Amino acid sequence: MRVVLWILLVAASFLAGMFLMKQQATETASETDHSALLVNGTESANAEDEETLALSTTEPMPLGMTEQEQHTIRLFEQAAPSVCFITTSKLRRSYYSRNVQEIPSGSGSGFVWDKDGHIVTNYHVIQNSDRATVTLSDGTTYEATKVGQEPAKDLAILKIDAPRTKLIPIPVGTSGNLRVGQNVYAIGNPFGLDQTLTTGVVSALGREINSVAGIPIRDVIQSDAAINPGNSGGPLLNSSGELIGVNTAIYSPSGASAGIGFSIPVDVVTWVVPDLIQYGRVNRPLIGVELARPLRDVEGAVVLNVVENSPAEEAGLQGVVLDNDGNLVLGDVIVAVNREPIATNSDLYLALENYRAGEEVTVSIQRNDKVYDVPIILKSSEQ
Repeated sequence: MRVVLWILLVAASFLAGMFLMKQQATETASETDHSALLVNGTESANAEDEETLALSTTEPMPLGMTEQEQHTIRLFEQAAPSVCFITTSKLRRSYYSRNVQEIPSGSGSGFVWDKDGHIVTNYHVIQNSDRATVTLSDGTTYEATKVGQEPAKDLAILKIDAPRTKLIPIPVGTSGNLRVGQNVYAIGNPFGLDQTLTTGVVSALGREINSVAGIPIRDVIQSDAAINPGNSGGPLLNSSGELIGVNTAIYSPSGASAGIGFSIPVDVVTWVVPDLIQYGRVNRPLIGVELARPLRDVEGAVVLNVVENSPAEEAGLQGVVLDNDGNLVLGDVIVAVNREPIATNSDLYLALENYRAGEEVTVSIQRNDKVYDVPIILKSSEQ
């Protein structure tokens, strides 16, 4: 009897063990299925998120790079899509066939100003051209139309009809707080080689260069970032990737970079560009006089003629006249505007840029060896 009970006890223990093993196998299978669900569900979604994140971020930097190198690379990658390549051509009629031919006339750089397709470049890049094309950083090329130009500031605006998604405006900074020694970065297309980066520092401030119109451009930025033919119209950037100037000229006897480049300050650009977009030219404040060519031994802006119904006429300014004997009699000579000395015609143009139409200024004129202060309310060039 004891033997039978012992056998039954062993059998019951065996069956209980089998039951427990089956239960554990079921739970393990359930956990495995749940893990599979996590892989195919949440974890898979996380993998997709990581892939999307990887695609949205820049390529990892190679090992061994300094922080400065990484900063420069990121700055270029962020700014380059805003920089474009401009090519121009002229239309000429063949002397023999009388057919109109298109002749390449030059190339330069520019950058996207807004999502409407306005492109900023130098005036001398498109000067005397009949046709211009703009190539964006992705290689797509568009016909450009001329919107406005300001030779006195060597700036011009083109417009292209490109999808807004392709147009990446460049961030705009300020040039009023620049310091000598500050790092600068120039992006352009020297010698037709697109998307070229050069670096340097601000080597001088407050320079003055002559524009195509013969009127000086003041407060020009001088840098030692290499600027070569084709860089004209491209952006000069600060360490934050913001626009601080438009590269416009180099100082070099050979025509290639010699370590001195000049850029139009962005504070001038932000003043000129909106007028060029809206009016096609700069809306200047005027006093309403025509100036004579510089005269020897006469310092100041000589009034040749006073425009009819102008502020100058209302203020009583006088131009050059003929006396009873037919001799020219010198008119008024403008020698100051709001106490700012005026020595040349260019001084007068530049002095008036500091004011807006509707403002009153005190114009000091020399007449018959005496100086008079005359109040004049400036008038818009659009009126």
